[in-house]
Amino acid sequence: MLRPNLGIGRLLGLTFVFCWFLLGGIGHFVLTDFFLSIMPPYVPAPRALVYLSGVFELLGAAGLLFGRTRRLAGWGLFLLTLAVSPANIYMWQHPELFPRFDPMLLGLRLVLQVLLLICIVWSTRAPSRRSAAYSALS
Repeated sequence: MLRPNLGIGRLLGLTFVFCWFLLGGIGHFVLTDFFLSIMPPYVPAPRALVYLSGVFELLGAAGLLFGRTRRLAGWGLFLLTLAVSPANIYMWQHPELFPRFDPMLLGLRLVLQVLLLICIVWSTRAPSRRSAAYSALS
């Protein structure tokens, strides 16, 4: 499970990433129609992809909980986030299709996605040798 020697920053980053994907994964099954509405029209089998991405979000979130799977889960969630980016770009390019969302928020959503990618990589990276050695001495 999560070890206290991660450092407060990484622990907070992991907690954020975990919650993001846990809630997002559940959302794919609870709010399926919303996720279908943001799929670009060129995406084949949109319902299947919404469910599949929800499953991968939940698996990735679970993988973050264990040191042995955390790095792999991080890379998986990074790639998944890239894979779903066309939906966010589609929303940004076609704000008229999403009148409930302020166009400025759609642009900020893309910025948030980049920050999420950075947080995933930073919080799931392998610990440095120095911090691992420090932890062994503690």
